[in-house]
Amino acid sequence: MDVIRTPDEMQRWSESARRSGEQIAFVPTMGFLHEGHLTLMREGRRRAAALVASIFVNPTQFAPHEDFARYPRNFERDCALMETVPVDVVFAPEPSAMYAPDSQTWVEATQVTAGLCGPHRPGHFRGVTTVVAKLFNIVKPHFAMFGEKDFQQLRAIQRMVTDLNFDVEVVPVPIVRESDGLAMSSRNVYLSPDERRRALALSLALRAARDHYRESACCAEELVFVAKRVLKRTPGVEIEYVEAVDATTLERISSIDHPVLLAIAARVGKTRLIDNTVLAP
Repeated sequence: MDVIRTPDEMQRWSESARRSGEQIAFVPTMGFLHEGHLTLMREGRRRAAALVASIFVNPTQFAPHEDFARYPRNFERDCALMETVPVDVVFAPEPSAMYAPDSQTWVEATQVTAGLCGPHRPGHFRGVTTVVAKLFNIVKPHFAMFGEKDFQQLRAIQRMVTDLNFDVEVVPVPIVRESDGLAMSSRNVYLSPDERRRALALSLALRAARDHYRESACCAEELVFVAKRVLKRTPGVEIEYVEAVDATTLERISSIDHPVLLAIAARVGKTRLIDNTVLAP
């Protein structure tokens, strides 16, 4: 497994692979990998002869009060996990290699980031779509794998790819969960044992809403009510939002006559967690 540190070297590697007729699959990550990331990489391995993963904790998607400095990092452990897939190349640049001091260009998908996490994390999605656009131009992949746990991020990137004519197929991959239902996340490491138990309220709330949806015809407002009721029963879970939105546009809806995303964001202790499920009539 090769480790590449600079955009120029990564571009040269990708151009050589493309000239050889190889297709490239790409999994962008911020490191501190878990089974969810490895699932994305295995899907990439299945789809293409060459597999690239990036490890880059992107500073532009963190607000000043967020956890950029303490975001978990363990490069050696990540490399050992990626070798089990196996990954061909790890692209691991420094921020100074990705952003010039006088950088002034941004990429932003506006409507799909207006709701849900958007108002709570101003500038976050602009940072995400900008760095992913840069990574696509550097790695030059044919396929790019993104997890559905970060559903709004997935939709923003799909919108960017469509609107800016990127020649890459974005491949959604379902949420990977722990055996008890908790959605896998690098931030789960922040949770104390007691907080870890409380965090299960998110997946339990989604399950309750999904069961209610299957048992009776209901509106979006009912789904939100059922999910909130479960969350409010658990002390130490601070709800940021529970929303039912159109699964494509991410706009708020009232009736359920096409696929709906039920999304939750909540804080357990100091840790912000997100989870979701898609309900299709």
